[in-house]
Amino acid sequence: MFSIGDFARLGLVSVRMLRHYDAIGLLRPAHVDPATGYRSYQATQLSRLNRIVAIKNLGFTLEQVRAILDDKVTAAELHGMVRLRRAQLEAQISADLARLRVVEARLRTIETEGYMHPEEVMVKKLDPITVAQLSATAASYQPEDIGPVIKPLFAEICARLESAGVPITGPGIAYYVPEDDGTVRVHTAFPVSAGPHDDEDFEVVVLPGVETAATIIHHGSMDGVGTTFQTLAHWIEENGYRSVALAREISLHCPDDLDEWVTELQIEVVPA
Repeated sequence: MFSIGDFARLGLVSVRMLRHYDAIGLLRPAHVDPATGYRSYQATQLSRLNRIVAIKNLGFTLEQVRAILDDKVTAAELHGMVRLRRAQLEAQISADLARLRVVEARLRTIETEGYMHPEEVMVKKLDPITVAQLSATAASYQPEDIGPVIKPLFAEICARLESAGVPITGPGIAYYVPEDDGTVRVHTAFPVSAGPHDDEDFEVVVLPGVETAATIIHHGSMDGVGTTFQTLAHWIEENGYRSVALAREISLHCPDDLDEWVTELQIEVVPA
């Protein structure tokens, strides 16, 4: 038998924690001296203690820990729970990092206020173009919602076009259509010369032309596109226009290094 202090040291926990586990009935001592109240533990109880600490550190409450232990969780099941929790934490970290990048991009946009370069904006007419496309819905037009949708869409449309033997004749295009419920329909497309075929697992459509588009080149990751949009917004307002649709994004250069990306933003405008 071990005193509570010795058992705490062997179990790598605090005496206070053991007393709390005793108080809530999660880990009772093997023996309590009726005269002194001193608690004593057996080495075999380390197994339950290890499970309590492991499950608690996975993010479960002590009540949930009790329920899991009552089901006599095995070591293999614990490993499975750890793998699941690891995946959840990694996904959460990725989401938090993505949000942090968006905040940093917003701060860079704020820092550039008052330093607009309207000469970067060009007005052009966009001709109709035949494209092969895939579409999906994003929760909103915010970068943190668009990114996780558009990246796999582009990868998938590339793979399907290659599988179908359809040659790509121009740079990638992303365009967006807002829905009444606040979501956004995301379209990823590539110009193609082939017409539609019933057996293809993608759409071939004609992207309509635009009579007047305000365009600007964005350099770098799309996480920082807010600054470029800000320049474009100032130009549209100062030149007596208003926008009538969300921007098209033309991927002019997309190397592995996101900081080297070159993207043209195109917004349809009409006189205000």
